[in-house]
Amino acid sequence: MYGARQLPYAPTPYSYTPNSSLTATINLDEEVKLTTSNAERELYDSLAEIYSIIVTLDAIEKAYIKDSITEAEYTETCNRLLKHYKAILGDDAVSKEFGDLETFKREWDIECPRATERLRIGLPATIEQPSHKASSTGGGGAAGTAILTATENFITFLDALKLNMFAKDSLHPLLSDVITSVNKVTEHDFEGRGKIVQWLITLNQMKATEILLDDQARELHFDMEQAYYGFKATLK
Repeated sequence: MYGARQLPYAPTPYSYTPNSSLTATINLDEEVKLTTSNAERELYDSLAEIYSIIVTLDAIEKAYIKDSITEAEYTETCNRLLKHYKAILGDDAVSKEFGDLETFKREWDIECPRATERLRIGLPATIEQPSHKASSTGGGGAAGTAILTATENFITFLDALKLNMFAKDSLHPLLSDVITSVNKVTEHDFEGRGKIVQWLITLNQMKATEILLDDQARELHFDMEQAYYGFKATLK
């Protein structure tokens, strides 16, 4: 007369019988450990820092383009982020797990094109391009000091090459000093300036322990001499 009694829930093709022995071992108040050692935890903390740097740097680039921050604020923040990024990747374990920037971005599903370009170049936009607040070359104490500093930095870099200092970690800081000091003297382009930026990008993409080949070193020395002469020509 009556059909089967209606179930108070949707039927499923599988039956489930609770396992009392399994559920008894689960403590809902116990903290779930995502890592098994301090080294593993530090590794993932470092990768999280890199992720944060990429996202923050992209936001800083956008803010600078929109004039939401000053040149000084942008330069200081961008330099700090770039240095932190390089310092973290200086650890062999982190660098190995990181792989490369494009692989890391795919794995964590981020794009951040402006940050990607800035990390590739390795310089804030204010250093890559001359500042509009560069000192006048027409004279004055501040301008004279800026010219002297730029000249000394050129000579120091060229001397380093003559002493066979071809390692990336030796040359990159010196060449960064060159372009930074040059930009404080003049906002105008000059012969060889583009080569300075291009070599900075090349060095930035090398590992810290990598060394220039002899042919590369000779080409770099030639390019920097031409840039030095081009810089001096702007002072006349």
